[in-house]
This record gives sequence, C-alpha cells and structure tokens, in this order.
Amino acid sequence: MTTGASIDALTTDLKVGLAFLTRLPFVGETQASGADVARASWSFPIVGVAIGLIGAFVAWLADSVGLHPFISGTLAIGVIVLVTGCLHEDGLADMIDGFGGGGSPMLKLEIMRDSRVGAYGTSALILSFMLRAGALASFADPAFVAPALIAAEAGGRATTPLFMRLVPPARQDGLSAEVGLPPPRAALIAALMGMVVLVFCLGFGGGLIALLLVATAIVFLAWLSMSQIGGQTGDVLGAVEQVSEVLILLVAAAWL
Repeated sequence: MTTGASIDALTTDLKVGLAFLTRLPFVGETQASGADVARASWSFPIVGVAIGLIGAFVAWLADSVGLHPFISGTLAIGVIVLVTGCLHEDGLADMIDGFGGGGSPMLKLEIMRDSRVGAYGTSALILSFMLRAGALASFADPAFVAPALIAAEAGGRATTPLFMRLVPPARQDGLSAEVGLPPPRAALIAALMGMVVLVFCLGFGGGLIALLLVATAIVFLAWLSMSQIGGQTGDVLGAVEQVSEVLILLVAAAWL
C-alpha cells in the first residue's frame, strides 16, 4: 500500500469513527457498513479527544462569564450529550433496565431493546450525570477541566473495541452483531492510545490508577454480561463506555 493510499485509509477511518460516535453535521453523510466501523474502531479514542475538547471549550466559556463551576460542568456534559446523540447514555439506561428488571436472559434482551426507559435506567442516568458534573465542578482550578474531559472521553471510548474482542455478541442481530469483531490491531491501537491519553492528561500516577479501575470495571462488566445475557450488545458497550468515563473523571477529580 502506498503512502497516499495509507493516508486515505486513515482519513476514511477517522470519518467513519466521527460519523458513528457523533452527530456532527459535517460527517453525517458518511456511509459505513458494520465492517467499516469495526475496522475504524482504532480511531475511537481520537474521536473522544475531539469530543472532550468541545466539552472543555463550553466549560471554559461558562466559567469565563462567571457561572458556578457546577453549571459549567453541567453545560459541558450537556453539549457532549448533544454532540454524541446520547449514544452511550442510551446504552447505559437500557442495560440497567434489562439487567435489573428481567428474569430470563431472553426477557432481559427484550427489555433492553424496548425504547422506553424504566426506573432502573432513569436512576442510572441521573447518577451518571451527577457524578460527571460534580467531578468537573470539584476542581479548584478550572484549567483542570480540559485534561479531565479529554482523558474521560478518549479513555472511555478506547474500552469498547477491546470489550468486543473479549466478550461475544449476545444476539445475532443488533448494533454489536452488525459491527462484528474489531481487528486485533484496531483494538490494540485503541487501547494503547487510551492509555497514552490517560497518562498524558492525568500524570503517571493518576493515569495508572484510572487504568487499573477501568480494567477492573471491564472485567466485572464482562462477567456480568456473560452471566446475565450470555454476551454483549450495543447497549452493554454503551454502558462500558459510561462506567469508564465516570471512573476516569472521579480519578481526575481526586488526583488533579
């Protein structure tokens, strides 16, 4: 493959990653199959960096006009949700509803596919939003908001390709089954980039603590998913991202 072709392939993967993970208007026309998304999954942490920068910019604007840090943090999370179209929040709510409200694995999967959100899912979303906004509001120096958000958004999205490699799909249809198995190289690159971003933004100590907590969460959620529904779905992947994102922000709040 020539250098030009390699650059074109990387650019295409980045466009696919942006189109899959965000609702930004300039990438909305990108057409991609499930195999394209799997191949482009290495770019997920890069997209996360961009999302974190957008949130950090909004937080900076809010802080510059004198708004309370909790309001600034809430606005930052709000614009991130707007940019991503609640992709991962939807997964978190559906997974908690299914795991909490279903009896058999089949019933749990049916609940997860239901577009309505129940009490379990609503409670999980409230907790996620409060922890993220509260973590951002806790910084003594607003300058720490940017590295914390970049670490959380990139690190959280770096976990999903690896999780898809570790845990098989629970059903034969749906988002996760359609995307399929990310190439080992893509999952490895995503994981390594996530680690680098964590250490760069949080320092070696904070990055290591965040990495250990996220790794523990991945192992636990992998076990939970296998025991509850026999695998993972797109909703489970969304929940994995959300849990990872919250843990990284909490470490940043305690460390920075």
